[in-house]
Amino acid sequence: MIRAKLTCLVAILGAATLAGIPAETACAASFVGSRACATCHEQAYRDWSGSHHDLAMQNATRATVLGDFDDTTFTAYGVTSRFFTKDDDYYVNTEGPDGELRDYRIAFTFGVYPLQQYLIAFPDGRYQALALAWDTRPTDEGGQRWFHLYAHEHITPGDPLHWTGINQNWNYMCADCHSTNLRRNFDLENDRYETTWSEMDVSCEACHGPGSAHVTWAEAAKTAGTPPPPATGLDTRLDERRNIRWTLKPDAVTAARSAPPASFRAEVETCGRCHARRSPLGDTVHQGKPLLDSYRVALLTEPLYHADGQIRDEVYVYGSFLQSKMYRAGVTCSDCHMPHSLKLRAEGNDLCTRCHLPEAFDTRAHHFHAAGEAGSRCVDCHAPETTYMVVDPRRDHSFRVPRPDLSVKLGVPNACTGCHEKRNDAWAAATVDRWHGADRPPEAHYGEAIAAARAGEPGSRARLMALAGDRSRPSIVRATALEILGGTLDAESFPVVRGGLADGEALVRLAATQALEPLGVADRYQVAYPLLDDPIRAVRLQAARLLAPVPLDRVPPEQAERLQEAFAQYERTLVSLGDRPESLTALANFHHARGATGRAEAEYRRAIARHPWFTPAYVNLADLLRATGRDGEGEKILRRALATAPADAATHHALGLALIRGRRYEDAAHHLETAARLAPESARYAYVHGLAVQQVRGRSAAIAILTQAHTIHPRDRDILLALATMSRDVGRADEAVAWAEKLVEIAPGDPNARRLLEELEATAR
Repeated sequence: MIRAKLTCLVAILGAATLAGIPAETACAASFVGSRACATCHEQAYRDWSGSHHDLAMQNATRATVLGDFDDTTFTAYGVTSRFFTKDDDYYVNTEGPDGELRDYRIAFTFGVYPLQQYLIAFPDGRYQALALAWDTRPTDEGGQRWFHLYAHEHITPGDPLHWTGINQNWNYMCADCHSTNLRRNFDLENDRYETTWSEMDVSCEACHGPGSAHVTWAEAAKTAGTPPPPATGLDTRLDERRNIRWTLKPDAVTAARSAPPASFRAEVETCGRCHARRSPLGDTVHQGKPLLDSYRVALLTEPLYHADGQIRDEVYVYGSFLQSKMYRAGVTCSDCHMPHSLKLRAEGNDLCTRCHLPEAFDTRAHHFHAAGEAGSRCVDCHAPETTYMVVDPRRDHSFRVPRPDLSVKLGVPNACTGCHEKRNDAWAAATVDRWHGADRPPEAHYGEAIAAARAGEPGSRARLMALAGDRSRPSIVRATALEILGGTLDAESFPVVRGGLADGEALVRLAATQALEPLGVADRYQVAYPLLDDPIRAVRLQAARLLAPVPLDRVPPEQAERLQEAFAQYERTLVSLGDRPESLTALANFHHARGATGRAEAEYRRAIARHPWFTPAYVNLADLLRATGRDGEGEKILRRALATAPADAATHHALGLALIRGRRYEDAAHHLETAARLAPESARYAYVHGLAVQQVRGRSAAIAILTQAHTIHPRDRDILLALATMSRDVGRADEAVAWAEKLVEIAPGDPNARRLLEELEATAR
């Protein structure tokens, strides 16, 4: 607090004193509204006015509503909705949370192009986004029509994706990116929102922070006739491009930055608050601070991204841009985009040739297409589009070189066949070879190491560890490698993970912290306790979660006090997000780890009562009941879950394990088989199913099950170990040796696997 006040005083002390304003008052920055900025920043305000940021959210009026509400109807999945006006208000008659048709008043418009959605207010303070949207594109582009955002999926009431469900809730899902100075203000006990905001759009202060101190400073300087000092008093100083030039050096084809980028990329981090796939870390945005102080960013995980990092699900821009060479070179968002109007700084290839020599790149010799046709534009190949929300195409900002050879190897998309839809990846790869020479060695790509590790290929862990430690790779790539390593953390990979804890990139430290999950309590405490003082809030919160099982009476008093502070912060964060079942379940898990089983049980039950579709809460509650000697109650909870979600593999698996503990093997085998069938991607489910079959129908039947599972999971160690030992036990010595050989091939450094092979070979002889 003292440091923050001193910073503020240094910024505005002189001007405030001249104006007769107490310095402490000048420091209390608050939100003043975009019109207060317009007086001095006229051009920026004009550019911003009418932009997508300005129109991100508006009161529903004749001037703002773009959809056809002239008693128009639209039918989807047997539900006919009617759009109409009454007393200058806009309404829709549509299916409510109970399945009945009723009238709903439109409170706000949401977005402006290429679609506009509509928000409806509910009595509990929630605003819900209607799943029927208006296509604002021109008619000749297919627009000016109503359409359903889930055109190929029937979403029924009670589903979290129904427009009245939690995943269409504005307060949590949308509000912080479509308004300024948002406070969700969720009341956990009463299950309602008291959400507030300063402006219902993305205004000046959404990016620059609260402006009252800046206005006070500017007015005081103007009154005193003193030229404004360099410091502005704003929380976020987006001045990374000031005095920066991009110039082409002799014989270079790409411009270089006149100075290296700062270690804290304020502009990209600020844009990333909304232009990233992320989840909030509480109810407050930390203006002017790294993104990971306010949000947790999604890594290159499936199904969000393809194995090589290309966009797949709706991940926005930040995670892609972090992968790009442009980001590493110091390019910021406003190098290409006007920061206030959001327009591009140039159109077509002229945008790219501002930094890339046109004689080298904007030629047929480079792109192999005739000028003006598809494929001749830089973005066609280096930033291909994927369409989301039915009508909204968005470009991949990783700006990668098309690699159809990776498509052949990994099954990922490429820009070539994305355009030449009747051709295949092999054709595209051969065409690129013909252009550039088949003898050219392909550049190693991190996607190959990631895909190999996910498939459990021999040697893939070594490649993944090398990738995690390679500081020439993007931080989000190294973080993804660490996250995967955490799934099989052992003595070999632990030094790599521990090295990640001291990495200079916060995203890497966060992933390394998460990778410590498999450690026991004592080892967690040793390596994770220092992370409670990490400069990044996301890392501190993750460390607090990991340290929850640490008994406070077994650590020094000053460390116990520090742990209690961290636990309180973690708990407050989850409570503030308590509308989400994930947060309630995480809160219950935290209490369970702390030994507060009563509080844990209460939160699990609260999550189930409010979100009966969220099966992880049932599974975790059943596990708590098992741990407290109430396995029979746990079985009932799991059967309740299956009544709600009969196709949930995790619940079938948990119920199967509970039945095994009750020695009801036949019933257990049925549920474990169902789990394995519903989730064939899970090697664990297949393995446990095989063990259950061994109990019911014997080893030979189990071998048949596990052999089939091996064809799907050829690199799974547990399945191979079970096949080797079961084959040995039924007298199939040669088969047992063959399975053990495969196990050693996958895990050459595992002494137990080597020992088993030697024993089986001796028996076979």
